[in-house]
Amino acid sequence: MGRVICFDIETTGFEYTRGDRCIEIGAVEIIDGKITDNTFHEYINPDGKIIPPESYMVHKISNAFLEDKPKFAAIAQSFLDFIGPSPVVAHNGIDFDFPFINYELGQLRMPQIPRSQQQDTLIIARNRVFGPKSYTLDALAKWYGISLTARADAHGALIDAEILAKVYLELENTEPAPDISEIIAKQHAAMESHPKIGGDFPRRAFPAHPDELENHRAFMDKIKK
Repeated sequence: MGRVICFDIETTGFEYTRGDRCIEIGAVEIIDGKITDNTFHEYINPDGKIIPPESYMVHKISNAFLEDKPKFAAIAQSFLDFIGPSPVVAHNGIDFDFPFINYELGQLRMPQIPRSQQQDTLIIARNRVFGPKSYTLDALAKWYGISLTARADAHGALIDAEILAKVYLELENTEPAPDISEIIAKQHAAMESHPKIGGDFPRRAFPAHPDELENHRAFMDKIKK
């Protein structure tokens, strides 16, 4: 497996193109299938962006708490150095974490995380795990018996990155789901060749017995009543 980085972010909101900012980054290192003690964690001053109440209720990070924290420009290079050329894993990362981080990096004209390094556990799980009613990080953690007590009160980027790393390792040890398209095609072929299905099924060549007709009429009358 080599070296893999699992990371998570907390933000002021979902719309980075409308001014939302990253306010926390947490990243965990995996080497040869084992989580190491080497981590990256920074709280980030959102540079004047107000954290709305609905976002605060998720991560419990306030503007007052972030007032003396570094801005993204001050921690960006150290984050990139921590990642290096390793594969980078995020949950729902393709739709959220990677675009958000790359937007922040792009605003600074710094190198972005290339698509070739990006891995998304949401996509991996949908192709490997059948059973959970949901594919959120919480649902997958519960599915694999991974404790969520560390973040009972609120989300945190480093805590979620650690949970993500454990989920990722479980997914790596889960056999890929079989391609069921071939199975479905065989079932359809079998149905088409079934003697009771299709236009060539032989029809009954003799009339119904009077008792059968009487029973049928009685049954239909009962339904109508």
